[in-house]
Amino acid sequence: MLDRKEGQGVKKKKKWIWIISGVVLILLIINFAAAIFFYNLAIERNVKDFLNDNDDLEVEAETLDILLEGDWRDWSDEQPFETWHQTSYDNLDLQGYYLEAEQPTNKVVIFAHGYLGRGKDMALYGQHYYEDLGYNIFTADMRGHGESEGDYIGFGWHDRLDLLDWIDKVMERVGDDAEIVLHGVSMGGSSVLMASGEELPPNVKAVVADASYTDVNELFSYQIDRMFHLPSFPFIPSTSLVTQLRAGYGLKEASALDQVAKAEVPILYIHGKEDVFVPTEMTEELYENTKSEKELLLVDEASHGESFVKDEELYKETLDGFLERFVREAE
Repeated sequence: MLDRKEGQGVKKKKKWIWIISGVVLILLIINFAAAIFFYNLAIERNVKDFLNDNDDLEVEAETLDILLEGDWRDWSDEQPFETWHQTSYDNLDLQGYYLEAEQPTNKVVIFAHGYLGRGKDMALYGQHYYEDLGYNIFTADMRGHGESEGDYIGFGWHDRLDLLDWIDKVMERVGDDAEIVLHGVSMGGSSVLMASGEELPPNVKAVVADASYTDVNELFSYQIDRMFHLPSFPFIPSTSLVTQLRAGYGLKEASALDQVAKAEVPILYIHGKEDVFVPTEMTEELYENTKSEKELLLVDEASHGESFVKDEELYKETLDGFLERFVREAE
């Protein structure tokens, strides 16, 4: 038999257990709700209004004019792009665009665009490949973007497999002697880096990665602190779990850093020194962990994805020199 004091002690202990359990349950609910929120915010295919007033993405008015209304857009609209379709490994219909060079060539650039972009946005770079370098051009709407199917954004991880399929399709068109360059910007930059760690055909001669992140987990951890002033734990692990359940990949496994450590293809890294959306240090870390031949260009006064516009001459000079080393026209 418990005396009155012992009985009160047991009741008090039970009360505290219930209180603590209730608090833990509430925190778990909040954490789960936050994970759903961040998934819907960043990964689910929908309108991303949260980026509209993001100071980290601000560029100068002159740069904005070129990006939104530059002559390259008129050039793109005037080109006779062929529309291609591809069925992904998970049965999505993906749409791409192929532009044959004016003179016969085996050289091809395959582009990968940035977050919320479209394939033809890469005409900003494609015009130089086409007019000055004489390349065939291929660019696709990545899954969850443009005219391609998909209800989530792959942040490069599943897109790397889509790129492998597009490489095969390009080779069917150009031939077994195709000399292929993968060129991506921002999310597209990380996509081509993630593809670089796969078993690529020897036709892929070079990779160009502009404004790339190391992995999705690190990018989200950086952004949740910068945009919401929240710690990465427990929100990022929970968001990763939701992403695994809904999109089939975890944030940590979506790692360009792990992939470049396995890459055998030469890689040119480009990044703006003033990039605070995807910090420049991420590209420097990628460069340091790359085992294949590599080159690094950091562009003064350039913010996220702004390097080409900010110093077009330096960008082209560096790019052309890199490609001359590794891409050869068939005899």
